Amino acid sequence: MEEIIKYFPNLSENQLLRFKKLEELYHDWNAKINVISRKDIDELYIKHVLHSLGIAKVMEFQPKTTVLDVGTGGGFPGIPLAILFPETRFYLIDVIAKKIKVVNEVAIALGLENVKAEQIRAENVKGDFDFIVSRAVTNMPDFVSWINDKIKKQQKHELKNGVLYLKGGDLTEELKDFPKATQYNLSDYFSEDFFETKKVVHLPIKYRV
Repeated sequence: MEEIIKYFPNLSENQLLRFKKLEELYHDWNAKINVISRKDIDELYIKHVLHSLGIAKVMEFQPKTTVLDVGTGGGFPGIPLAILFPETRFYLIDVIAKKIKVVNEVAIALGLENVKAEQIRAENVKGDFDFIVSRAVTNMPDFVSWINDKIKKQQKHELKNGVLYLKGGDLTEELKDFPKATQYNLSDYFSEDFFETKKVVHLPIKYRV
């Protein structure tokens, strides 16, 4: 929890309380439904919560922004981002029902009214969004094929509407067909070894009629 306070020192009391509750909630739910690997659950705040909040170092979502979290698993990056940006609306999806059950229960326990979670494939989602976030659910070409018709036309952020993708390693080959992609090294924001090769990739995507 101290890592969250270290990098996000301006949290409200309500936000601090919600972040603190994540540990108990995920330990309890992980014992019933395994959504986080056993070796990672003890490093929840660095490997899941802080990693998710890496997106917030690149993008500060404006009020009423809509964000789709594809392949959210147990709620990452959507749940930590929803705590940080209470006036942004998050739609968390995954194809695995038990994971969405955990997401819904965590959101209810935290009182997060800006979170909706559903078992659905990305291709079947209706509507459009300012940004689409994810944590390495697949390679970028396949990911873009799932969501490239779900981006809003109206822009309200400095970064153009599109994808904010958490990924690690050398992405040269994967991004070779996306010249407009920008990589932000999380090691520029967080000092822990875990973030040495981790990145946020921003890929602007044009609105499609």
